[in-house]
Amino acid sequence: MPVPQKDGPRANRDIRGVREVQLIDEEGQNRGVVQFLDALNMAEEAGLDLVEIAPNSEPPVCKLLDYGKFRFDQQKKAAEARKKQKTVEVKEIKLRPGIDTHDYETKMKAVRRFFDEGDKVKITLRFRGREMAHQDIGYRLMLRVKDETNDVAKVELEPQLEGRQMIMILAPR
Repeated sequence: MPVPQKDGPRANRDIRGVREVQLIDEEGQNRGVVQFLDALNMAEEAGLDLVEIAPNSEPPVCKLLDYGKFRFDQQKKAAEARKKQKTVEVKEIKLRPGIDTHDYETKMKAVRRFFDEGDKVKITLRFRGREMAHQDIGYRLMLRVKDETNDVAKVELEPQLEGRQMIMILAPR
């Protein structure tokens, strides 16, 4: 049965298959190329761990440091990066072909607010009954939305008919 791989850099005796390492001491000074066992002894004498920082270089770069503190700092950085990360949501605006001008302007204000927040917007134009015979009115309305948002958004999905509704997706620039 294979040994499970640990996540993160290798430390101390987990570093295998290496005779020499490029050693950086606890003050950050480069000690040059050192035998692996000598580096491991230096780490044990200082009460620190020998941690592999750059495993792919030749020879691998190892540093003397407190491995527990190192892992804690890495986790803290990762948590901070996750906190700053924003997920892009898709907000939906529903329109009708015979929408009045004031209602249209209100919907457009909402669309611009969504773009300011960094979200994508899905414009859905629903046709009812005999409105299906006048799809050109709906298409012109979609083109109007596209033209008015052209300065703040780019079209991700051109207006297309899906059943009884026309859909267009816009993404912020």
